Amino acid sequence: MCLYISITSIGTEIESRFNKKFVPEDLSLFNGIYFTSAFNKPKVPVITSVDDNIRLFEWGLIPFWAKDIKVANDIQSKTYNAKSETIFEKPSYKASIINRRCLIIADGFFEWKEVKGKKYPFYIKLKDQKIFPIAGIWDIWQGKHTFSIITTKANPLMAEIHNVKKRMPVILKKEDEAKWLSDISPDEIESFFSGYDDKSMEAYSVSKLLTARGTKNNDPKVIEPFEYEELKKHAR
Repeated sequence: MCLYISITSIGTEIESRFNKKFVPEDLSLFNGIYFTSAFNKPKVPVITSVDDNIRLFEWGLIPFWAKDIKVANDIQSKTYNAKSETIFEKPSYKASIINRRCLIIADGFFEWKEVKGKKYPFYIKLKDQKIFPIAGIWDIWQGKHTFSIITTKANPLMAEIHNVKKRMPVILKKEDEAKWLSDISPDEIESFFSGYDDKSMEAYSVSKLLTARGTKNNDPKVIEPFEYEELKKHAR
């Protein structure tokens, strides 16, 4: 699963990293995000092969064929993540994975580790890239652009953190970004679905401020390291 991400970088940093420009109206709407949840259906920077711009798409894919708003809302609540193992089979995804792939821009994401029935949040990022792309798919429904994050089996680092479901987002290497957006075969698409090299990733525990009720969680403090005595004891 991947339902919580950060995009703390400002628009100009993202433009410089990908050598592309935001659509002006979207740049004016985008502010750095320290923590956002798929359940809030946020608008996130996305790059597609359709044009050469960075645009804000809403999290939770709505397929073009959704017949009305009720169906659209119901589907969207179930499409925050698309499992790589079944993405070519699911009706909501199978057209998009062939024809509408995208780069979802992030600089970190959050997962929870379960220890003795309690869950502890961790922040995960790349060692060598402040900003990186997560593999995604997108679609348009009644003028609304939406996306899903593709997930795969966890690598060793993520299996230790996300130790119940053992999933992680499909993170793309910098050299693979253009190919992911190009016209490639299903076999070539599947070749991207292996877990990212865990030696190129780092993770640390963060405060439960993330999900505390009545608090402001889009705050720099949510990505600061926070140690738990319980985790120290568990590691011994």
